[in-house]
Amino acid sequence: MNPKVVAYLSESIRWRNELEALRKIVLTHDLTEDLKWGQPCYTLQGGNVVLLSGLKDCCVLSFPKGALLKDTAGILTRPGENTQAARVIRFTKVGEIVAMEARLNAYLAEAIAVERAGLKVDFHDNTQLDLAAELQRKLEDCPEFKTAFEALTPGRQRAYNLHFSAPVQSTTRVARIEKCTPRILDGKGLNDCTCGLSKKMPACDGSHKFLRQD
Repeated sequence: MNPKVVAYLSESIRWRNELEALRKIVLTHDLTEDLKWGQPCYTLQGGNVVLLSGLKDCCVLSFPKGALLKDTAGILTRPGENTQAARVIRFTKVGEIVAMEARLNAYLAEAIAVERAGLKVDFHDNTQLDLAAELQRKLEDCPEFKTAFEALTPGRQRAYNLHFSAPVQSTTRVARIEKCTPRILDGKGLNDCTCGLSKKMPACDGSHKFLRQD
């Protein structure tokens, strides 16, 4: 058992009992316990097999390669609309976890077998984007912006497009594009570090929040 995870659970308020119940089940399997991305993570020879997370409305058991599991019970869901690999199981009560213990053990055993076999998720090519109309106009009106945007990786382009497309109001979409324009011109993704302090470059890990203002 990893002391970092013990500390994480002791500080968890809303889903502590549920997370501890899930952890108890996961620890019956031959996995290494660690804390990654601020969450309990269980690995096999360095490969991520399953994570525990406490969200606003539930806690989840997350399988990074969940798309490869058979999911005979039909209980796995995508954490996001565009997620390809990961799958999660959501819980709001300890009783739900206890009732599913045998099934969860089966899913964990399968996830371990997938990792041990070295299987990889076959990611689909979704680089063709249905661009937000406001973003399309920006690309047409500003050659410098177009060059910078097209130089980004497909994943970064997709993340920006989803961010720009989310608001209902066109004015809000335009405002988001204008706010992100300096980042795009600088070659940065939506979630990339811009302060240079992140320990998980190029992603931002929030280190900028600890900068002292003189």
